[in-house]
Amino acid sequence: MLRLAVATAAETYERMQQPLADRDIEVGHIETAGRSLSISEGPGVYGSSAFDVGFVYPSRLAEGGVADGLLDIPWVNGREEILRSRHKGETLTRLQQAGVPVPETVVISNPAGEAGLKDAFERFDPPVVIKPNSTTRGVGVARATDLDSFLGICDYLDLVHDYRATGDRSFLVQEFVPEARDFRVMLIEGEVVGAVERRLPGENAGQWKHNVHRGARATGVDLDDELRSLAEDAASALDIPWLGIDLLVTDDRAVVNETNARPTIDSATKYEPGFWDDLAALIRSHC
Repeated sequence: MLRLAVATAAETYERMQQPLADRDIEVGHIETAGRSLSISEGPGVYGSSAFDVGFVYPSRLAEGGVADGLLDIPWVNGREEILRSRHKGETLTRLQQAGVPVPETVVISNPAGEAGLKDAFERFDPPVVIKPNSTTRGVGVARATDLDSFLGICDYLDLVHDYRATGDRSFLVQEFVPEARDFRVMLIEGEVVGAVERRLPGENAGQWKHNVHRGARATGVDLDDELRSLAEDAASALDIPWLGIDLLVTDDRAVVNETNARPTIDSATKYEPGFWDDLAALIRSHC
């Protein structure tokens, strides 16, 4: 039986164990964060020296480098694939250069100065969306309706970026896409294998973030051909084998808003028939 190393103990790890075991792939957890380890112990420090392949490179790149060095295994999504999706500005730039539609975006590298910030704000019809360049789950994303509010948010980012150990001192300013439907599309080797629409329940009326971790509900949907093609074009441009792509869709346009190279696996009913067979084949292809 093939052994798969998974660097998370969250939903994905729980949901993939039995379906992959049914396909002769044993899933094992490697704990890379929140612990101490002696590198002299070798790969056994993760509980086994017999992993054949890794699923997704660990989210903390420094600890991931240690695990990668000790285990010496290929990854379905390796370090390079993770980096291509880690920083939103880089990802959106690659997509736009490949002809994939994305929201209008300005990347700010601090310290930009008030004149530069005003210039960025004035490129848009308010409101604008302000995003950290490398966070997930909607953390730190804000919306500003006027220049004073925008500069106030930037002041707080200045305080964070002023800390000398901060590695990423950039953030994004983006157009706000009103009344957009929000889709998460899952792809394996560039082909759509399922999609969900994320909606806010009634008790969250008035909010505008559609992250599941912030209360949105994900419902399985069948994408039309145009949206499938858009998602697959984005996956082709990034060349990431296991990928989640977020689409914002209005009556007159669709854009790729974000990508995720470590997307959470949802319940199987939200994916197309053969999903687990496709995932098992993907894992085997990297051994």
